[in-house]
Amino acid sequence: MKLIYNWLKDFVGIKTSPLELARRLTMAGLEVKAVEEKDGDFVFEIEITSNRPDWLSVIGVAREAAAVTNSKLKIKNEKIKIQKPKENQGVKITIEDKKDCSLYTAKIIKGVSVGVSPEWLKKRLELIGCRSINNVVDITNYAMFTYGEPLHAFDADKLASYEIEVRRANAGEQLVTIDGVFRKLDKDILVIADKQQAQAVAGIMGGKSTEVTASTRNILLEAAIFDPVLIRRARRKLGMQTDSSYRFERGIDTQTALVSSDYAARMIIQLAGGNLICAREKGATKILKKTISVNYSSVQRILGASISPALMKNILAALGFGVKGSKTCFSVTVPSARQDVEEEVDLIEEIARIFGIENIPAEVPYVKPQPRARTRFDIISKTKNILIAQGVNEAITYTLIDRKLLELFSWPVDEAARLVNPLSEEQEFLRPCIIASLVRAAALNLKQKQPLVELFEVGKIYTAGNNEELVLGLVLCGKKSVVTQEAVVNIKEGFLRLKGIIQNLFSGLGIAQPEILFNETTAGFKVKLNSKEIGQFVKVSSAALEAMDVKYQEVYAAQISLEEILMQALPEKKFVPVSIFPAICRDISFVVQENISFKQITDLAHKTAGLLLEQVKITDIYRGKQIPQGCKNFTVSCVYRLPNRTLTDLEVSPIHACVVQALTQALSAQIR
Repeated sequence: MKLIYNWLKDFVGIKTSPLELARRLTMAGLEVKAVEEKDGDFVFEIEITSNRPDWLSVIGVAREAAAVTNSKLKIKNEKIKIQKPKENQGVKITIEDKKDCSLYTAKIIKGVSVGVSPEWLKKRLELIGCRSINNVVDITNYAMFTYGEPLHAFDADKLASYEIEVRRANAGEQLVTIDGVFRKLDKDILVIADKQQAQAVAGIMGGKSTEVTASTRNILLEAAIFDPVLIRRARRKLGMQTDSSYRFERGIDTQTALVSSDYAARMIIQLAGGNLICAREKGATKILKKTISVNYSSVQRILGASISPALMKNILAALGFGVKGSKTCFSVTVPSARQDVEEEVDLIEEIARIFGIENIPAEVPYVKPQPRARTRFDIISKTKNILIAQGVNEAITYTLIDRKLLELFSWPVDEAARLVNPLSEEQEFLRPCIIASLVRAAALNLKQKQPLVELFEVGKIYTAGNNEELVLGLVLCGKKSVVTQEAVVNIKEGFLRLKGIIQNLFSGLGIAQPEILFNETTAGFKVKLNSKEIGQFVKVSSAALEAMDVKYQEVYAAQISLEEILMQALPEKKFVPVSIFPAICRDISFVVQENISFKQITDLAHKTAGLLLEQVKITDIYRGKQIPQGCKNFTVSCVYRLPNRTLTDLEVSPIHACVVQALTQALSAQIR
């Protein structure tokens, strides 16, 4: 939101420079992103948090400025005089549902002269990016930016009658809004109507037919409180975003609506002439204010700072809170504009903001280390650390995805959990698999010319029926260069890299190695643990990659259920010292059929050699002219060692001979 320094000074007697004021507001939580000197004034660009709709106005920021600079507010809420209505000039207001519209006010001002706004008014609006239209419309906008309450002026003579209805639109009802766009309305959209038809989309935009123009002489000035949820849904359905809807969606204070309406009416009479003939209100004009007790001791204990009771009261009073004190505590009345303040700790936060976080002394917290049982969180942290140690980067993606992504990965849309009221089309479904989100993240990295992308994510997936599951997702693509003594070798990512990462993970968590089996259906691999399928490896389809603008790249992904892994992970690992006794190594070179895996070889060797065989390492795989078709040559190194003494050749030789014999008999290996 943009705001002008001199506009702010109309409501608070600040003498602080614009830059210093920006710094103090930012330190108090109201972030001023930029200050620009423009046309003899200073324009503040302010970031408003969603829980502070009261800051969407000059008055709201003025309260903060008064508190942080210890200045006085200059806000006067003057009553406006109303002429006695003449024959049948009153307004009748009908609200169909008070939940949709808790308050509607209408003022009839007759005899206005619509024209160009005065220069000071045009300048202020244009400095904050609002186009000047005419004096009446400019005043409604000016009042909105001043108080935060959106107003609308109808050309009263173009209404069918002075009988205003606030109701849901009828099926098939239509309206051309001020921007000249034809809108189709339905029962989910609230409208302001006369006796004949809808004349405005409530809280969003007025109708073209009742727009205030140069020929307008009589106006109906509207100020209302609408249901924020209803306005947001209507705005999304119509594909519109206006300053008015932005404020209504975040909630408007009832008292602000009343004051703002009077303020605008007074300005119209001053700048455009005319007389206020009638003013009507329908709905709740008063709301019950909250009262919260605050203990002095609670403030000291929570903030860890010594703040005098008088200063606490002054801070809250400067922010618009009503304060009554006693010896040990004080009672605080929350203004209706502060919808975010619910309990004592909220008020303590207000005191801390204005007192200054930088003025609270920093202390090292007292921590008493205590041993504790290994938790699920610890195992997840360890899982992440093992993956990071392998060079894989952690990614965190949204759990909400769009329909297009589901279709790209051939996931049945009907089986995905859809949000009843999604915020946008991009966040319509809870993700049923984690791979899709990760592949999109990888595609973004590839577009940034990253040669190698290795990402993982630990997160939940959701399926229809309120089922959710914690899973590990992995995605690999690109190639990496490995420098050897002979040359630089480029290695492309693939299933083998995925397999290595998963095997290292299981090893690090102390879990038995999983079975990784070819999946004919997906041309990928299944991952099984104790005969139960817990995940899969896939190669992402070229169609999905092209849709993400990824070309000439192969992307491999995996999704593994973490629930099964977390149950089997060993809580602790014991340190095993490195043996001080030397090992005896014996190499074997042999030819086997292509379908024989290295795991089969190592399992057979360990089973045959028993405890003497410490490790079987693969040193070479060869396929060439000297090797028969359909076969491969393995060269493996068997490492024999005992932890408590040195082995001799007499002990190792017969054992190693048994290993060789087992390979030739069980796997039909031909020793070379």
